[in-house]
Amino acid sequence: MTTGQHPATQPETEPTDEERLPTVAEQMADQLGGWRGLVESSIPVVVFVVVNILGELRPAVIASVGVAVLIGVLRLAQRRPVRHAVNGLFGIGIGAAIAWRTGEARDFYLPGILYGIGYGVALLVSAAIRQPLVGWLWSVLVAKGSSEWRDDPKLVRTFTGLTVLWGVVWLAKVGVQAGLYLAQQDTALGVARLALGYPPYVLLLLITVWTVRRVMRESDPEPTPLPS
Repeated sequence: MTTGQHPATQPETEPTDEERLPTVAEQMADQLGGWRGLVESSIPVVVFVVVNILGELRPAVIASVGVAVLIGVLRLAQRRPVRHAVNGLFGIGIGAAIAWRTGEARDFYLPGILYGIGYGVALLVSAAIRQPLVGWLWSVLVAKGSSEWRDDPKLVRTFTGLTVLWGVVWLAKVGVQAGLYLAQQDTALGVARLALGYPPYVLLLLITVWTVRRVMRESDPEPTPLPS
Protein backbone atom coordinates (compact mmCIF):
# COMPACT_ATOMS: atom_id res chain seq x y z
CA MET A 1 0.00 0.00 0.00
CA THR A 2 1.38 3.41 -1.00
CA THR A 3 2.33 5.71 1.90
CA GLY A 4 -0.47 8.15 2.71
CA GLN A 5 -3.04 6.13 0.89
CA HIS A 6 -6.11 5.49 2.98
CA PRO A 7 -7.55 2.03 2.97
CA ALA A 8 -10.62 1.74 0.80
CA THR A 9 -13.81 2.17 2.71
CA GLN A 10 -15.65 -1.14 2.91
CA PRO A 11 -19.26 -0.93 1.78
CA GLU A 12 -21.87 -1.66 4.37
CA THR A 13 -22.79 -5.27 4.38
CA GLU A 14 -26.20 -5.89 2.87
CA PRO A 15 -28.52 -8.31 4.61
CA THR A 16 -27.93 -11.80 3.32
CA ASP A 17 -30.70 -13.88 1.78
CA GLU A 18 -30.76 -15.96 4.95
CA GLU A 19 -31.66 -12.87 7.00
CA ARG A 20 -34.27 -11.61 4.56
CA LEU A 21 -37.86 -11.96 5.69
CA PRO A 22 -39.76 -14.03 3.10
CA THR A 23 -42.24 -12.12 1.00
CA VAL A 24 -45.98 -12.64 1.38
CA ALA A 25 -46.03 -14.69 -1.83
CA GLU A 26 -43.14 -16.88 -0.67
CA GLN A 27 -44.75 -17.57 2.70
CA MET A 28 -48.10 -18.36 1.09
CA ALA A 29 -46.50 -20.67 -1.46
CA ASP A 30 -44.58 -22.54 1.22
CA GLN A 31 -47.62 -23.10 3.43
CA LEU A 32 -50.03 -24.02 0.66
CA GLY A 33 -47.70 -25.82 -1.72
CA GLY A 34 -48.50 -23.33 -4.48
CA TRP A 35 -51.53 -23.56 -6.75
CA ARG A 36 -50.62 -27.14 -7.57
CA GLY A 37 -50.72 -28.03 -3.88
CA LEU A 38 -54.14 -26.42 -3.54
CA VAL A 39 -55.55 -28.35 -6.49
CA GLU A 40 -53.96 -31.68 -5.58
CA SER A 41 -55.23 -31.56 -2.00
CA SER A 42 -58.79 -30.98 -3.22
CA ILE A 43 -58.92 -33.65 -5.95
CA PRO A 44 -59.39 -36.71 -3.65
CA VAL A 45 -62.31 -35.03 -1.87
CA VAL A 46 -63.91 -34.04 -5.19
CA VAL A 47 -63.50 -37.61 -6.44
CA PHE A 48 -65.11 -38.99 -3.28
CA VAL A 49 -68.09 -36.63 -3.52
CA VAL A 50 -68.72 -37.30 -7.22
CA VAL A 51 -68.29 -41.08 -7.11
CA ASN A 52 -70.41 -41.34 -3.98
CA ILE A 53 -73.23 -39.42 -5.71
CA LEU A 54 -73.03 -41.45 -8.91
CA GLY A 55 -72.33 -44.82 -7.33
CA GLU A 56 -71.78 -46.28 -3.89
CA LEU A 57 -69.64 -45.60 -0.83
CA ARG A 58 -66.93 -48.22 -1.24
CA PRO A 59 -66.06 -47.35 -4.86
CA ALA A 60 -65.88 -43.70 -3.73
CA VAL A 61 -63.49 -44.61 -0.90
CA ILE A 62 -61.28 -46.66 -3.23
CA ALA A 63 -61.25 -43.95 -5.89
CA SER A 64 -60.36 -41.14 -3.46
CA VAL A 65 -57.54 -43.10 -1.82
CA GLY A 66 -56.27 -44.24 -5.22
CA VAL A 67 -56.14 -40.68 -6.51
CA ALA A 68 -54.32 -39.50 -3.36
CA VAL A 69 -51.72 -42.27 -3.77
CA LEU A 70 -51.33 -41.46 -7.48
CA ILE A 71 -50.67 -37.80 -6.68
CA GLY A 72 -47.95 -38.78 -4.22
CA VAL A 73 -46.33 -41.17 -6.73
CA LEU A 74 -46.35 -38.52 -9.46
CA ARG A 75 -44.65 -36.05 -7.14
CA LEU A 76 -41.98 -38.60 -6.28
CA ALA A 77 -41.42 -39.41 -9.97
CA GLN A 78 -41.05 -35.69 -10.72
CA ARG A 79 -38.76 -35.25 -7.70
CA ARG A 80 -41.04 -32.64 -6.21
CA PRO A 81 -41.63 -32.11 -2.47
CA VAL A 82 -44.12 -34.68 -1.18
CA ARG A 83 -44.91 -33.12 2.22
CA HIS A 84 -48.31 -31.79 1.19
CA ALA A 85 -49.18 -34.99 -0.69
CA VAL A 86 -48.26 -37.16 2.31
CA ASN A 87 -50.30 -34.97 4.67
CA GLY A 88 -53.26 -35.18 2.32
CA LEU A 89 -52.94 -38.93 1.93
CA PHE A 90 -52.80 -39.37 5.70
CA GLY A 91 -56.00 -37.39 6.23
CA ILE A 92 -57.81 -39.07 3.34
CA GLY A 93 -56.68 -42.51 4.51
CA ILE A 94 -58.03 -42.13 8.04
CA GLY A 95 -61.39 -40.82 6.85
CA ALA A 96 -61.63 -43.54 4.21
CA ALA A 97 -60.88 -46.26 6.76
CA ILE A 98 -63.60 -45.01 9.13
CA ALA A 99 -66.18 -44.67 6.34
CA TRP A 100 -65.31 -48.13 5.01
CA ARG A 101 -65.82 -49.70 8.42
CA THR A 102 -69.05 -47.89 9.38
CA GLY A 103 -70.60 -47.83 5.91
CA GLU A 104 -71.51 -44.15 6.38
CA ALA A 105 -70.29 -41.68 3.75
CA ARG A 106 -70.39 -38.81 6.23
CA ASP A 107 -67.73 -40.53 8.36
CA PHE A 108 -65.24 -39.81 5.57
CA TYR A 109 -65.22 -36.22 6.86
CA LEU A 110 -65.23 -37.03 10.59
CA PRO A 111 -61.43 -36.85 11.17
CA GLY A 112 -61.32 -33.39 9.59
CA ILE A 113 -64.16 -32.19 11.82
CA LEU A 114 -62.52 -33.52 14.98
CA TYR A 115 -59.16 -32.07 13.95
CA GLY A 116 -60.76 -28.69 13.32
CA ILE A 117 -62.44 -28.65 16.75
CA GLY A 118 -59.19 -29.57 18.48
CA TYR A 119 -57.20 -26.99 16.52
CA GLY A 120 -59.73 -24.22 17.19
CA VAL A 121 -59.83 -24.94 20.92
CA ALA A 122 -56.02 -25.12 21.11
CA LEU A 123 -55.75 -21.72 19.42
CA LEU A 124 -58.14 -20.04 21.84
CA VAL A 125 -56.54 -21.66 24.89
CA SER A 126 -53.06 -20.57 23.77
CA ALA A 127 -54.30 -16.99 23.41
CA ALA A 128 -55.94 -17.09 26.85
CA ILE A 129 -52.68 -18.12 28.54
CA ARG A 130 -50.66 -15.51 26.59
CA GLN A 131 -48.79 -18.09 24.57
CA PRO A 132 -50.43 -17.41 21.18
CA LEU A 133 -50.02 -20.38 18.90
CA VAL A 134 -49.85 -18.22 15.77
CA GLY A 135 -46.79 -16.48 17.23
CA TRP A 136 -45.00 -19.74 17.88
CA LEU A 137 -45.89 -21.03 14.42
CA TRP A 138 -44.45 -17.79 13.01
CA SER A 139 -41.24 -18.46 14.94
CA VAL A 140 -40.94 -21.96 13.47
CA LEU A 141 -42.09 -21.35 9.90
CA VAL A 142 -40.83 -17.82 9.21
CA ALA A 143 -38.40 -16.59 11.88
CA LYS A 144 -36.19 -19.72 11.81
CA GLY A 145 -36.78 -20.53 15.45
CA SER A 146 -36.37 -16.99 16.78
CA SER A 147 -38.87 -15.96 19.46
CA GLU A 148 -37.82 -12.31 19.76
CA TRP A 149 -41.45 -11.29 19.31
CA ARG A 150 -41.99 -12.35 22.95
CA ASP A 151 -39.92 -9.31 24.00
CA ASP A 152 -42.14 -6.88 22.09
CA PRO A 153 -45.50 -6.24 23.86
CA LYS A 154 -47.01 -4.92 20.65
CA LEU A 155 -46.14 -8.09 18.75
CA VAL A 156 -47.42 -10.24 21.61
CA ARG A 157 -50.75 -8.41 21.44
CA THR A 158 -50.77 -8.75 17.67
CA PHE A 159 -50.14 -12.49 17.71
CA THR A 160 -52.70 -12.94 20.50
CA GLY A 161 -55.38 -11.14 18.49
CA LEU A 162 -54.51 -13.11 15.36
CA THR A 163 -54.64 -16.37 17.30
CA VAL A 164 -58.13 -15.53 18.56
CA LEU A 165 -59.18 -14.72 14.98
CA TRP A 166 -57.85 -18.05 13.72
CA GLY A 167 -59.56 -19.93 16.53
CA VAL A 168 -62.94 -18.29 16.00
CA VAL A 169 -62.88 -18.80 12.23
CA TRP A 170 -61.73 -22.41 12.62
CA LEU A 171 -64.51 -23.25 15.08
CA ALA A 172 -67.10 -21.44 12.93
CA LYS A 173 -66.28 -23.37 9.77
CA VAL A 174 -66.02 -26.70 11.58
CA GLY A 175 -69.33 -25.91 13.27
CA VAL A 176 -71.02 -25.71 9.87
CA GLN A 177 -69.54 -29.07 8.90
CA ALA A 178 -70.51 -30.63 12.22
CA GLY A 179 -74.11 -29.45 11.74
CA LEU A 180 -74.25 -31.06 8.30
CA TYR A 181 -72.66 -34.21 9.70
CA LEU A 182 -75.31 -34.53 12.41
CA ALA A 183 -78.04 -33.82 9.84
CA GLN A 184 -76.61 -36.64 7.66
CA GLN A 185 -76.27 -34.32 4.66
CA ASP A 186 -73.44 -36.23 3.00
CA THR A 187 -73.28 -34.33 -0.31
CA ALA A 188 -73.66 -30.92 1.32
CA LEU A 189 -70.96 -31.90 3.80
CA GLY A 190 -68.57 -32.68 0.95
CA VAL A 191 -69.28 -29.34 -0.71
CA ALA A 192 -68.79 -27.55 2.62
CA ARG A 193 -65.50 -29.36 3.16
CA LEU A 194 -64.21 -27.93 -0.12
CA ALA A 195 -65.73 -24.46 0.23
CA LEU A 196 -64.63 -24.03 3.85
CA GLY A 197 -61.24 -25.65 3.41
CA TYR A 198 -58.63 -23.51 1.68
CA PRO A 199 -60.52 -20.21 1.05
CA PRO A 200 -60.71 -19.22 4.75
CA TYR A 201 -57.20 -20.58 5.29
CA VAL A 202 -55.79 -18.44 2.48
CA LEU A 203 -57.59 -15.36 3.78
CA LEU A 204 -56.30 -15.92 7.32
CA LEU A 205 -52.75 -16.37 6.05
CA LEU A 206 -52.94 -13.14 4.07
CA ILE A 207 -54.29 -11.22 7.06
CA THR A 208 -51.64 -12.72 9.36
CA VAL A 209 -48.65 -12.07 7.11
CA TRP A 210 -49.77 -8.53 6.23
CA THR A 211 -50.52 -7.62 9.86
CA VAL A 212 -47.30 -9.01 11.34
CA ARG A 213 -45.10 -7.45 8.68
CA ARG A 214 -46.79 -4.06 9.18
CA VAL A 215 -46.32 -4.21 12.96
CA MET A 216 -42.70 -5.28 12.55
CA ARG A 217 -42.01 -2.34 10.25
CA GLU A 218 -43.58 0.03 12.76
CA SER A 219 -41.52 -1.49 15.57
CA ASP A 220 -38.19 -1.11 13.75
CA PRO A 221 -36.26 1.84 15.25
CA GLU A 222 -35.53 4.74 12.97
CA PRO A 223 -31.88 4.82 11.86
CA THR A 224 -29.82 7.31 13.86
CA PRO A 225 -28.44 10.05 11.56
CA LEU A 226 -24.66 10.22 11.41
CA PRO A 227 -23.08 13.41 12.79
CA SER A 228 -22.03 15.82 10.05
